[in-house]
Amino acid sequence: MHSCPIPLCLLAAGVLWAPGDLPAQTSDSTTSVAMAAAGESSILPVGITDDNFAALRERSPFFRTLDISGSLILTGIARIEDETVATLLDLETHTTHVVSKSETNQDGWQLMEVKGDSSDLQSLTAKIKVSGGAGIVSIRYEKSPPPVKVMNGVLVSTRIGNGTAGGGTNPHGGPDPRVLTPDQLADAQKAARDVRAGFKADGYGDNEAIPPEVVSKVSRLSVQQREDINVKMYEYRNRGLGMTERKKIYNNLLDQELKR
Repeated sequence: MHSCPIPLCLLAAGVLWAPGDLPAQTSDSTTSVAMAAAGESSILPVGITDDNFAALRERSPFFRTLDISGSLILTGIARIEDETVATLLDLETHTTHVVSKSETNQDGWQLMEVKGDSSDLQSLTAKIKVSGGAGIVSIRYEKSPPPVKVMNGVLVSTRIGNGTAGGGTNPHGGPDPRVLTPDQLADAQKAARDVRAGFKADGYGDNEAIPPEVVSKVSRLSVQQREDINVKMYEYRNRGLGMTERKKIYNNLLDQELKR
């Protein structure tokens, strides 16, 4: 048996186990660690950035435009002291809405701004915040539907209100308190013929009996005198006067007419 010289044995071992193989093993080990780290990070939640809210900012549900501007028209702008007030007419319900900048109205609407030349009504546009911020709509000025003049000189509109809500400004319907609805005129004429019937604008409630002294005053007037007073009372109702005020005015008008 021949013994291997030590240098030759070491050389042979070097051929079988080359140092160049070490980087390959090290690389495989590094790759395994990286894959394990990637697998661990994949189960962690992803951070939120501003890009996640881009679509929400562009199409916010809190400022969407509601589809009501098609039925509303701006019929007037007025300044009362330092307050700007706009009047809107709903062509579908024939109801007038009054909005201001200082507070929301009974419908939850508020005037945001008015654009255009105040001397040119056709150029005016009002921005209205609807239902407590649910939407902002732009309403352009349009001339309100023209009234129809009947034989006795009373202005009657065929497109505003149904008589129940009234034909004038807030809190009733219609752009002009002097313009009665057909139902309002019919009610005024009926009460002129039937002195005990009463009518919706006289200041007396539906379940309230008209005092005998008031019935006596009305009975001493002609049908035309009664109708004229009743029409006038509807104008007061359409201006928003309450029942207490209307009751006083109604009795004063009766007294004045009797003195003539």
